[in-house]
Amino acid sequence: MPADPPPSARPRPRRLLRASWWQNRSRQLVETGKRIQRRSEERFPVITHLAERMVSVNIFDSATRVAAQVFLTAVPLLFVIASFAPHALQQQLAASLRTMFGLSGAADQELTDLFAGSDEDLQNAVGLVGALMVLLSATAVSRAVQRLCKRAWGIPRTGTRIAMWRWVVWIAVWTCLLMVQGPVREGFGLGLWLGVPLTLVFQTGVWWWTQHLLLGGLVGWLPLLPGAVITGAAVTVLSLTARLYLPVALNKALGEFGAAGSVFVVLSWLIVLCVAVAIGLSMGSVLAQQPYLAGRLGSPVPGAWTERAGGRPG
Repeated sequence: MPADPPPSARPRPRRLLRASWWQNRSRQLVETGKRIQRRSEERFPVITHLAERMVSVNIFDSATRVAAQVFLTAVPLLFVIASFAPHALQQQLAASLRTMFGLSGAADQELTDLFAGSDEDLQNAVGLVGALMVLLSATAVSRAVQRLCKRAWGIPRTGTRIAMWRWVVWIAVWTCLLMVQGPVREGFGLGLWLGVPLTLVFQTGVWWWTQHLLLGGLVGWLPLLPGAVITGAAVTVLSLTARLYLPVALNKALGEFGAAGSVFVVLSWLIVLCVAVAIGLSMGSVLAQQPYLAGRLGSPVPGAWTERAGGRPG
């Protein structure tokens, strides 16, 4: 009787052959992916640096915190303005908000009711002490944006003290700028053909100044420009889409769930806006620190503050 063939010479079942083929194929794909990653890192180091910066900034966590602070500050601040600001400023703010977000229907009526109340009634409800507490607590937004800017530039929490008066100045200037964003958005009555480029320039200037103020001059003006341009462009695009989304969403939420529904809509939009801001500032800092732009803009060396202060990014 002939001897049985050795196990290695026996024909393997089709299922085992198929599994072996998929394993080999998977290993080849993994190796190919690693080679592409290494080549990309060598040819385009900015992608690697950007990914690392996004992780260190913790984009969604930072953006959510800023959005929450903005929402918790904006609503009480509107009540304070409606209580104590002159009537002309109240009307200008209301018109600016309508223009920026395209408010109509129930949402527009809610805004009208807020500023149409008796000043004495609102002042009694808010109170002078309450107004002061709102203004002081509004600096929480300034601190949150400051932490975002510091993280974007890799500035550690320790060893970099920045004067607190900058928080008050930032929130005061932003409140004033909010009143003129509507007219800028409409091109001062001439239409979107002028309003869109004006909004882009306006937002770029605002975020350029914001970074310089809240970073306490630790970074020069020129290195901050790329982040300001990217952030300004992102905010401009979102401001255009807000007029399409927010009126419909707010009116639907108010009709179905009342004022509680509008909270979810506004907070969701703020999170999207703050994510765009966080990405824009982070991208700008990475681009400004690339060799090609760093020498021309005088950008600081990546990680310089961390090595000097021995701390982690703020």
